[in-house]
Formats: sequence, structure tokens, C-alpha cells
Amino acid sequence: MKEILEKEIKPMLKLHLGSLDFVGFENGVVSVRFQGTCKGCPLSNLTLKTGIEALLKEKVRGVEKVEAVD
Repeated sequence: MKEILEKEIKPMLKLHLGSLDFVGFENGVVSVRFQGTCKGCPLSNLTLKTGIEALLKEKVRGVEKVEAVD
């Protein structure tokens, strides 16, 4: 999961001067923390659900949801 975040998600976010940190994974929920311009961006929830969550659900067994934490 961390490898997918590092190699596939972070480069995409970096194009917009943003990033994210992996916080944890428990009971099917992945927690991430947005950094840079992604933090507080009005489109971050769209990125979270249609990009990050969709990709992790597809590639990592057991992922049910991805949420952003402060």
C-alpha cells in the first residue's frame, strides 16, 4: 500500500505542489494526511475519492475506504 502511494499517487500530487503522508490502516480504512497545496484544497476530497481511494481499492485487498485526517 505504501509503495502504491509513493510510486503512483505522490508523483501525481507533486505536479500540483502537494503531497500526502500515510497515517494508518485499520478495519479496511486507510488514513492519509494531505500536505502542501493539497491541504485545504477544495478539490482534495474529489482527488481522495476518485483517485486515491479508487486506486487503492483496485490494487490492495481489504481496502474499503480512504479518509483524510488532520
